[in-house]
Amino acid sequence: MNDDIFDTAATLRERLARMHDEHHDLDEAIVRLDGTSSSDELLVRRMKKRKLALKDRIAALERMLEPDDLA
Repeated sequence: MNDDIFDTAATLRERLARMHDEHHDLDEAIVRLDGTSSSDELLVRRMKKRKLALKDRIAALERMLEPDDLA
């Protein structure tokens, strides 16, 4: 039973790492696109929205992996 919990936590940590990478990649792409004079504003807005959604999912996963002990 404990192995299942460990596997789940490890899987969540791997997923969290991929999400952090995607968030970082989006951040870099937004900076590059926003810096050009002919940037596609709709694309930049969509990327920012995706980045924010990722941030929320990352926070939720981090809370699952390290619950608040004060609660």
